[in-house]
Amino acid sequence: MKIIVYPHAMNVGGSQLNAIELGAAVRDLGHEVAVLGDEGPLAARVEALGLELLPVSARRRRPSPTVAAKLRRLIRARGIDVVHGYEWPPALDAAAAVLPGDRAAAVCTVMSMAVAPFLPASMPLVVGTRALQLHTAARRPGPVHLIEPPVDTVDNAPGHPAGKFRADHGLHADPGAERPLDLVVVSRLAPQLKLEGILTAIDVVGALARQRPVRLVVVGDGVARETVEQRAARANAQAGRRAVVLTGELLDPRPAYAAADIVLGMGGSALRALAFGCPLIVQGEGGFWELLTPESCDLFLHQGWYGVGGGTAGGERLHGILRRLLDDAALRQTLGAYGRDLVVRRFSLQRAALLQEQIYEEAVARRASAREFTAAREYLRALAGVGTHKVRRRVESLRGSAARDDFNAATLAAASLRQEERQPPARQDVVESGSGAQG
Repeated sequence: MKIIVYPHAMNVGGSQLNAIELGAAVRDLGHEVAVLGDEGPLAARVEALGLELLPVSARRRRPSPTVAAKLRRLIRARGIDVVHGYEWPPALDAAAAVLPGDRAAAVCTVMSMAVAPFLPASMPLVVGTRALQLHTAARRPGPVHLIEPPVDTVDNAPGHPAGKFRADHGLHADPGAERPLDLVVVSRLAPQLKLEGILTAIDVVGALARQRPVRLVVVGDGVARETVEQRAARANAQAGRRAVVLTGELLDPRPAYAAADIVLGMGGSALRALAFGCPLIVQGEGGFWELLTPESCDLFLHQGWYGVGGGTAGGERLHGILRRLLDDAALRQTLGAYGRDLVVRRFSLQRAALLQEQIYEEAVARRASAREFTAAREYLRALAGVGTHKVRRRVESLRGSAARDDFNAATLAAASLRQEERQPPARQDVVESGSGAQG
């Protein structure tokens, strides 16, 4: 098959990195894969993996009639079989590109916490958690597949060099003192989803560091950097030493994971941490913090590597988890080994590529029998939905009440947590793909 993968952005982030790395893994199965994207930081990753980059402007509209027209030309000129958009704006561009009777199929992956309700109903959809698959499949007629965020467990593994990273950022012990245990968080410094937990972690480490050899290393950049810098300065003053270190963004964050004694994270960052054999504390919103253990694993396999807490006592909860880990080296080693085994068994990139290949084959087969009138009608409905969504967001922005997440993601996560409390899902040991509401 000939495939175009279209990430929603080319800055460093989990969804777009998954798009590129999974595209390369599908290429390795014998298919032709190119990436449509701008010259952002991840363009270097596309080149390193030997994929062709099809350029588009970073200043394009989202969704973009210009991009859809470019995709349509590529479909006809190259005989493209699949256009795969990651997140909803690229998905709508893909749907527009395949409208005029071409043989190509459009596929959408949503790695965020919720699915836009206006996506074309028959478009094959891939999501990253079982809870989101079940929720979405009950509300749309088209196929809803599950591919949990994949990790290259060969490139991301214990033993990766970390010495230069430590030297570059001064991560050493003070003279006559033992080296602090390093807590690492790799994250965009963004108000949505991320910032609350990062600020809580800074405060907790600032307090802990007065009595214990512990240090927080924050790897990333973004619009909230100034807020994070101010909070880190306050924590360092409280600790009387450099207890919080901000490194900025790393295009290749592997040395940071390799340097970690403990990782705080959510989503793809959490899974990548497991590949390095690090004990993991999963970060969410509303004060959610949970240590990954054999007992808590089922929760994350169902709802994803994220959660919503009760809104209070998040700092106290994180403080308690950290004290437990800091005091028990054997526990850190045991949980690190457990996480590495889990990610190798369930989240390998190669296994995900086989599932992705199957989804592409099914999408092409469905496309051959699809009615063009139905596809066109669904696309027009999707455009109307986009217009309504953008107007609503604009009004909320003017009122200062814009939601911190789209499409009720936090509500879904909280509902998933309540369901988990009532009846934990059965343990699953393989990456799965399924359409409809298959359990």
